[in-house]
Amino acid sequence: MNILAILIPVSLTLGGLGLLAFLWSLRSDQYDDLDGAAWRILLDDETPQVDVDQRPETDHPSGS
Repeated sequence: MNILAILIPVSLTLGGLGLLAFLWSLRSDQYDDLDGAAWRILLDDETPQVDVDQRPETDHPSGS
């Protein structure tokens, strides 16, 4: 029965920490846009990505 004197405060402390973590995540907008990332992966990019090797070389002014 003495173990309950330890387990109850420990469980209440852990529950309180979990509640604080959840409230922090709400205040820091962690749940702001749940569907945005899922839809963004399906949409095509507006501009095609150019590979570094395929870019035309441009003349850079030399220092001398």
